[in-house]
Amino acid sequence: MFQNLLKKIGRTLDREHIPYMVIGGQAVLLYGEPRLTKDIDVTLGVDVDELQKVKDISNSIKLKILVKKVEEFVKDTKVLPTIDEKSGIRVDFIFSFSPYEKQAIERANSIEFGKTVVRFATLEDVVIHKIISGRARDIEDVKSILLKNPNYDSGYIDRWLKEFDRSLNENFLKVFKRVVKEIE
Repeated sequence: MFQNLLKKIGRTLDREHIPYMVIGGQAVLLYGEPRLTKDIDVTLGVDVDELQKVKDISNSIKLKILVKKVEEFVKDTKVLPTIDEKSGIRVDFIFSFSPYEKQAIERANSIEFGKTVVRFATLEDVVIHKIISGRARDIEDVKSILLKNPNYDSGYIDRWLKEFDRSLNENFLKVFKRVVKEIE
């Protein structure tokens, strides 16, 4: 079910020339341990001014929009929540345009599902997203990803977490270093 929907999303976004990367639980499945996930999170390389195009794409792949005041909701949250009613799988399209997200989308890995290519965030970018989210489940995901993939680029992760710490007045790098220490 997930794979077919991922393929539809990937083909459609490519055809419409919208850069993207799959993040969240689906990316964790690629790099970490198998776990239950009920949704697909897709970061788009466009800002909310492309909302109509993304709504059209959602409609073309038969995804139902889950909010009533779409423009207002997306403007406030930068997320267009949809659902594939046939499978019950939720798909969140996340609008982005920051230098970090642009670079992460450019770095995304092309994963082949048969003849279809779907772009997934790199392992390092999944770790960054999970550290910033910071929920207990996210930290466990980071541990499983790092344990399974010991040859990750820690310099890249450090650099971006330092940048987020500076701009958001947070301690993301400290959290990451603690996680690394716990799994050593």
